[in-house]
Amino acid sequence: MKDKDWKTDGETEARKRTRHYRELIVWQKAMNLAKAVYQITEGLPKTEMYGLQSQMRRAAVAVPSNIAEGHGRLNDGHFRQFLAVARGSLFELQTQLELAGNLNLLEPKNMAALMEQCEEVARLINGLVGTLQIA
Repeated sequence: MKDKDWKTDGETEARKRTRHYRELIVWQKAMNLAKAVYQITEGLPKTEMYGLQSQMRRAAVAVPSNIAEGHGRLNDGHFRQFLAVARGSLFELQTQLELAGNLNLLEPKNMAALMEQCEEVARLINGLVGTLQIA
């Protein structure tokens, strides 16, 4: 497929270079975060299966999912909207992590590691948003 065949109106140079969401570092890091959330929340009490564990996992999965869906829209304006949703889910996850830490449901080292990953993904989302054209 030639570049002109893939290019859509309002497409930035950054999007032309990245033809698949799996190539995005932000998506890769968000997937790593989701995996880490699943692994760490496995140790939560069974009473949290339908509470914080479920909410944290849902929010964590929403981050890479929205990045991928937005990238698939092939329009910078729509991509920005989905990145905003991913960012919102990321902040939701951070709030849930903080609550779990305050309730002593997570070890401090695990919470700190997840929060650090969240901050990295947030920086990458913000950077990507900055590269997209405003429609």
